Amino acid sequence: MAYATVDQLTEYIGRTPVNAQQLLDRASRDVDRALLCAVYDPEDQAVVTALRDATLEQVAANLNAGNVTGLGGGRAGGFTIGRLSVQASSDPGDRPVRIGSLWEQAWTILQAAGLTGHGPQSR
Repeated sequence: MAYATVDQLTEYIGRTPVNAQQLLDRASRDVDRALLCAVYDPEDQAVVTALRDATLEQVAANLNAGNVTGLGGGRAGGFTIGRLSVQASSDPGDRPVRIGSLWEQAWTILQAAGLTGHGPQSR
């Protein structure tokens, strides 16, 4: 189940992608992956808000990076011909940053809510 609705996504990015529900579902799974060891109350309104906002930011950043499917961003490309190797490069200031499977802004939302940085726990 997605942490945000299609209506919320439309309001957030100003349009409705054709595959909006799919994008929200995949972004929610990205958020879940980042929170594998987190312990939190899923009924806490601050947590609900952070999960929603991080999901919306993840979709927005994916779309901004040209990832219209939500299946993962493209990697900087390059090629090699014999001893000649060419790698794509760009100014780091013009590209969003990823932290694990999340874009930086989505991660920051979860971090501010205290949902990141948890290690495995045992009893």
